[in-house]
Amino acid sequence: MEEVRIALRNVGHIKPDSIDAYLKAGGYEALKKARTMDRGELIRTIEETSRLRGRGGAAFSTGKKWSSAFASKEETKYIVCNADEGEPGTFKDRVIMEGDPHTVIEGILIGAWAVGAKDCFIYVRGEYEKSIRLLRKAVKTAEEKGLTGDVTIKVVSGAGAYICGEGTAIVNSLEGLRGEPRLKPPSMAVKGLHGYPTVVNNVETFAVIPEIVNRGAEWFGSIGAEKFPGTKLMCLSGDVKNRVCVEVPTNATLRDVVEGFGGGIADGRKLKAIQLGGSSCGFVTPDALDTPIDFDSIRSIGASLGSGAVFVIDETRNIVDILLEIAKFFKHESCGKCTPCREGTMRIAEIMEKIACGNGTRTDIELIKTLSGYMQKTCFCPLGQSATTAFMSALKLFPADFDAKLGKET
Repeated sequence: MEEVRIALRNVGHIKPDSIDAYLKAGGYEALKKARTMDRGELIRTIEETSRLRGRGGAAFSTGKKWSSAFASKEETKYIVCNADEGEPGTFKDRVIMEGDPHTVIEGILIGAWAVGAKDCFIYVRGEYEKSIRLLRKAVKTAEEKGLTGDVTIKVVSGAGAYICGEGTAIVNSLEGLRGEPRLKPPSMAVKGLHGYPTVVNNVETFAVIPEIVNRGAEWFGSIGAEKFPGTKLMCLSGDVKNRVCVEVPTNATLRDVVEGFGGGIADGRKLKAIQLGGSSCGFVTPDALDTPIDFDSIRSIGASLGSGAVFVIDETRNIVDILLEIAKFFKHESCGKCTPCREGTMRIAEIMEKIACGNGTRTDIELIKTLSGYMQKTCFCPLGQSATTAFMSALKLFPADFDAKLGKET
């Protein structure tokens, strides 16, 4: 299978800091076309014909978000591009922003036209200094060319917190508040930034919008899986020969990604597991390699596509060692708003440290299961609710790894 590049169509082919290079490649023609279209017609094209679903992890219909904001009677509306890429093993948004920042700008401007927004924000992970610099230059040159019209785009450096990848936490941060989640409903499209309708979409989502408008929603809808059409960027890391970011149609399989583009397992070893979607997701075993990578197919095997991270693990690894690092990550990244997450992530990290050092017992494993159940039901937001997903998945799939680490029963 070969790559099908839509979001990455210009990456490696044009100078990312040159608006003239982007214009020469056909850039901003989609924006001009969109501005001649009726707003309702444009949204229906995105929602019903292209059937584009968000590429940030939740896979919610892009058109439905736009439609909700468009339907609001409020005069003030906002567009927010979520570029706070904090999921371990994920670097797709960075590849787009540093290789073709103008496609993100154009997608945002098309979205702003569709919903009637005048103020837009790109909330970028603070560590992505190059991305921030390129995006700010792209915005400035687009303004100088008169392409932004009466729309303003502000590039904001993120607060350095994993939780700010969640839509309501981004809005809190933009308002100068602590980066922590808000209660939903109401949805962001109804009441978001400063209490006004706000559309929050991911970088990858905005990056494909210009091509959908340019080449036709029917064209996009014909690529990949029927219920999750188009392409998906996948980030390969871990014990794989080629650690790369690739863009493939959504009917590609995990085998196409890991063995085809990744080149298989490094050093001639065997595949043990893949953690899909990031640290907040579970593991799959080699018998899942022929599963298509569309959102629904991955969910059907009890896994999650998430952000598109593909962490490959070979036969020499003990999953417990990996889980310890995940536990430390969530302990550090919990915003502390709710007690179950703040205390739960700390306790999970303590228990995993004990097990990884060979001092754990069966009682400790049962305690992890109990804590996981409480956290899934009582944590305020998806961070705490999914912080133990990897642990429960590993306990089910790799009990022998825990057995190998357990100390003498006490």
